Amino acid sequence: MKPVAALLERLNAHLDRDAALDLFRGAVACQSVTGNEANVVAFLEKRMAALGLAPQKADFLPGRPNLWGERQGAGEGPRLLFIGHTDTVHVRGWEEHWKGTDREDPFGGAIVDGEIWGRGTGDLKAGIAASLAALHLIDSAGLRLKGDIAYAFVGDEESGEPGTGVSAGIKDMTRRILSGAVATPDFAVYVEPTRLEVFAAQMGFFIADVTVTGKSAYFGVPEQGVDALKATHRILEEVWRHSDAIAARASHPLVGRAFALVTGIEGGGYIAVPGECRFSLIRKLLPGESLDEAVRELEAAIRSAANAPGISVEIAYPAGRDHSHGGSPAETDPDSAEIRLLSTVMDGVLPGRGSIAGAPYWSESPFLINQIGCPAVYCAPGDITNCHTLEERVNLEEYFAGVVGFAAFIAGYCGTEEA
Repeated sequence: MKPVAALLERLNAHLDRDAALDLFRGAVACQSVTGNEANVVAFLEKRMAALGLAPQKADFLPGRPNLWGERQGAGEGPRLLFIGHTDTVHVRGWEEHWKGTDREDPFGGAIVDGEIWGRGTGDLKAGIAASLAALHLIDSAGLRLKGDIAYAFVGDEESGEPGTGVSAGIKDMTRRILSGAVATPDFAVYVEPTRLEVFAAQMGFFIADVTVTGKSAYFGVPEQGVDALKATHRILEEVWRHSDAIAARASHPLVGRAFALVTGIEGGGYIAVPGECRFSLIRKLLPGESLDEAVRELEAAIRSAANAPGISVEIAYPAGRDHSHGGSPAETDPDSAEIRLLSTVMDGVLPGRGSIAGAPYWSESPFLINQIGCPAVYCAPGDITNCHTLEERVNLEEYFAGVVGFAAFIAGYCGTEEA
């Protein structure tokens, strides 16, 4: 029997499904919509203490704590970090949609047809619970780690609630690591939902809110106005040409092609020459692209098309993350030994999973990869396509496979000896 297969068999034999499920449902029961992270942090702190992780917490904003902890190994192996965000998106409409069913309570953790339902199940309490349950499984299987195992759970990742969602939690954690207050990991798994695939790269992005201003005038004398809607039409044509050009420029093997997508437009509304028009767009960046240069290119395209008498343009960037204008792209070498190991154990625990791919979303790994210099991937149970919806749920067999897969990865990466 191959070493990985033997390890998985041993871990499966010691998996306590009831305990792993209790941890998961307990985390889901803690309402932690962005701004209320303290609820789930209190729950996780107790679970981490029981695992000997010596948890610490500190507010990144008043009343909003981060939580972290570690267990040192025998000193002969590398340091592995599991990290994830504690906040979830809102639950507006959930109870009304599921009224009269087992799924009515968004924090009830109802189990229906082999799946656990509720807000935050996939994004990303399945990953948090699976990573902690994996350490319990390591102990239950009688394995002692040579390397250090660390956990960090941060708030403020999700956007959507007023005045929140700017990665304030991981910014604080990044400062602590760079200052030496928290030890630097050698490798990190960010537990965003991937259905146990291994996402070694992710897109970057920025959002631009563009306001085009002309001069309104009574419809009977349009010559007295400057039509902002007509100017916006010219600008949008140039934005779409620019999108085609950057898409044709390059393709990334895991992330695909870059583009600029117009996501909304608003203007006019009176029986008059439209004096103002607004539109929003999102620009996708590939790993290796400069966010600063991408902003300059887009602004040049917009302003060249808007170059007409009486027309002015203002551009705002409302979604700064690790960059003032947005979120940077990031990648880790998909051929690295760590990624190959994680891929192998996930395929071993649930055949067909563990494929190496690119994230179809932006999350916070650029803080780890680009600022701290720690290679990182996304990997966890859960399906991103049902997250943020009224259908959010996680398949239980996938969750249990994630527990075993994470345990096997911890053992393989950190190295073990018999307890």
